[in-house]
Amino acid sequence: SSGINAEYGDSHYCAAPSKFISVLLTSLSSMLHLELPHINVLSKIDLLSKMGPIDFQLNFYTEVLDLSYLLEKLDERVCGRQFVRLNSALVGLVEDYNLVSFYPLDVQEVSCLHRLCKAIDKANGYVYGEIEERTVLGLSQSVSTLEDNSEFDRSLQYQGT
Repeated sequence: SSGINAEYGDSHYCAAPSKFISVLLTSLSSMLHLELPHINVLSKIDLLSKMGPIDFQLNFYTEVLDLSYLLEKLDERVCGRQFVRLNSALVGLVEDYNLVSFYPLDVQEVSCLHRLCKAIDKANGYVYGEIEERTVLGLSQSVSTLEDNSEFDRSLQYQGT
């Protein structure tokens, strides 16, 4: 049987560099120790603005390219100064493997959900063909159209139900 490992990290960890490093290490550890395709998801993106300011743009946290900027933010905090060498080694480990990245998840945005479903399907070995992709997009648009109850109620009246 096939399957994938989808690891979800809460977006509120982006507000604290030490917590984000912890999420990175957890994801990297899972990726290295589980013998499954892996997808990392940064969840609750829609709530990120309510959690306070973050130090960088969202793509910094999802792409995980240059973590030296994260180390600078850690050095600015009192607790970060005590563990400069440890944090540098941990960040270096994540960067050396260059495996960790995140898909943002905003449950309010259909395109975000569709992008995540495509990534999960691809990791599981299934890739949409062009016709199937249009069918799935059409279905998701139909669902969002049906969510407008007034339009749905009017269609029922015309059908005599």
